[in-house]
Amino acid sequence: MSVEPRTITVTGGAGQIAYSMLWRIANGDVYGKDVPIRLRLLEIPAGVRAAEGVVMELTDSAFPLLTEATVTDDAAVAFDGANAAFLVGAKPRGKGEERADLLANNGRIFGPQGRAINDNAADDIRVLVVGNPANTNALIAQHSAPDVPAERFTAMMRLDHNRALSQLADKLGVASYEFENLVVWGNHSATQFPDITYATVNGAPIIDQIDHDWYVNEFIPRVAKRGSEIIEVRGSSSAASAASAAVDHMRDWIQGTESWSTAAVVSDGSYGVDEGLIAGLPTVARDGAWEIVQGLEINDFQRQRIAANVEELKAERAAVANLLG
Repeated sequence: MSVEPRTITVTGGAGQIAYSMLWRIANGDVYGKDVPIRLRLLEIPAGVRAAEGVVMELTDSAFPLLTEATVTDDAAVAFDGANAAFLVGAKPRGKGEERADLLANNGRIFGPQGRAINDNAADDIRVLVVGNPANTNALIAQHSAPDVPAERFTAMMRLDHNRALSQLADKLGVASYEFENLVVWGNHSATQFPDITYATVNGAPIIDQIDHDWYVNEFIPRVAKRGSEIIEVRGSSSAASAASAAVDHMRDWIQGTESWSTAAVVSDGSYGVDEGLIAGLPTVARDGAWEIVQGLEINDFQRQRIAANVEELKAERAAVANLLG
């Protein structure tokens, strides 16, 4: 092919989310159906052999766009020349572990990865942090890569956005693609705020069609706690839906979209979200960059919900302040 291949790095390459994601990437769902792909899978030493098995399956799938797929436990090798990176691998919360301890333990993963990106990735690198706590893990990686523009680091709120769409579609009996102008503010945590204030379905405001009690007491908490609900029913955490949302995020970032999406991006101070925090905000993607939708009026209910997320993100930032330089 005459198009220059793009290098995509996926960490936690032997994990369930990566396993669901890699086939979509190899199929051209990120850069498009005419762009060849090199895949680099980063794993811890104990996971390398399993990741090599994943590569065997990818090879056996005979994707015409996949020119190369390799496994390494060396971050410098994994991110060498990377144009896009999905940081999936993270340390899960242990039994009895405080959130501050979880953040510190993940800092030992995402700090070095940020430095490896800084020193080895391509100039157009785009980073999506999927591993939780995603917002603050992204902040750690971003601060560890001082030579990379801050806006190249994002965290995944697209899963929350997609979950909100699915709940609304079920409630109103319409297809998810018929909605516009939905946003999930804040942190990928139980504090997050799925907001229908501006949302429409087929051009009509949703807020006029939804009972306020259902919105506040059922919809908002169910979207926020959907991950826990899936664990209870499935017996393990979300994998395929997280992988799908990650591909959606990166595809829109690269290829562009004028439809609102939720991306956790570096805040410019809009809407009471402190500048520099990585938070879910209403976004569109133009010319390869996320842009925060500006000029929205915020009511007291929204302000209170957004503020709770800001306080939580600031507390997380304080817990890892020693990792931010």
